[in-house]
Amino acid sequence: MASLNVCRPAPHDLLWLADARRALCGVVLPDWVSLAALDTIPVVVRRDARRTGAIAIGLRGRSREERFGTWVSPVDVARVVTPMDIAASRAWRHPELAALAAIRTLDAVADALDARNIRWGVGGSAGFTLASGINVLHAQSDLDLLVYADHSLSLANADLLAALQDAGPARIDIQVDTPQGGFSFLEWRRTRGKVLLKTAHGPRMCADPWRATP
Repeated sequence: MASLNVCRPAPHDLLWLADARRALCGVVLPDWVSLAALDTIPVVVRRDARRTGAIAIGLRGRSREERFGTWVSPVDVARVVTPMDIAASRAWRHPELAALAAIRTLDAVADALDARNIRWGVGGSAGFTLASGINVLHAQSDLDLLVYADHSLSLANADLLAALQDAGPARIDIQVDTPQGGFSFLEWRRTRGKVLLKTAHGPRMCADPWRATP
């Protein structure tokens, strides 16, 4: 997968640190965090603009409860993989992953999204598994998809996403990423009105996630 400009990673991108001990020097880490492991596995970019010039990242452990947020400098990033890189790689087409519901669902929806020229990517546990080679998926794992939309979704694309969301063996969580932030497609589909928009300055309710001011 191609590395991108490490100076401007986006939320949900996966980063590999050049030297985790140096990058996280001075940070009080939970006991479950292994600095040695962080030299080989990725961290995820969060939405948080409280530190100018720094990249907000999230660390994950073995359980859902083991999550920790902090910041690193752009100079400490060795590699970036985006959710769109993961989608383009088709890395899920391996026999050892084929039995997992999230992977079967991903394989079922990928071609339909590409055929409509929707900009999309794989996030969450599936994205981490496919990018790192470390399987953190289980039989009940959801599939997290990112849809990148600079403008309001067309009715045809919204109908396609709704159909795909209801069709897979695994639950699909679709997050729509706009220039202002990200929101749940399912929430937007249900209300066609106010949604909770996740921004770099915190969550906020808005009536139109494409017109919300930062």
